[in-house]
Amino acid sequence: MRIRISWSAGNLTATLDADTPTTRALAKALPLASTARTWGEEVYFGTGVSVPRETDARQVVEPGTVAFWTDGDALALPYGPTPLSQGTECRLASPCNILGSLDGDAGLLATVRDGDPVRVELTEE
Repeated sequence: MRIRISWSAGNLTATLDADTPTTRALAKALPLASTARTWGEEVYFGTGVSVPRETDARQVVEPGTVAFWTDGDALALPYGPTPLSQGTECRLASPCNILGSLDGDAGLLATVRDGDPVRVELTEE
């Protein structure tokens, strides 16, 4: 499954594993509009989707991972260290469900500003 995440300064696509309960729940909620929040080198935003933490949830992930933060019902998109990171790792606020990864350069997320409007939609690209 592919999604496009758009904000005022740009957009990225992501490839998600369509076989997880979280991805299926997110797909039913698309398209969605939200407000971006930043936390170190992570962008996250509410989705209106509420799902439980999956058994393979992880807190330390690779840059460009598309994660679902169950504690905040939000997509979490890390592209570098967060305030909890040790060194250069991407450490999320708590274990998150892993949905997939961004296509292209996750560093583009640095252009997202706290409070920017964000849109997420399914894409065929």
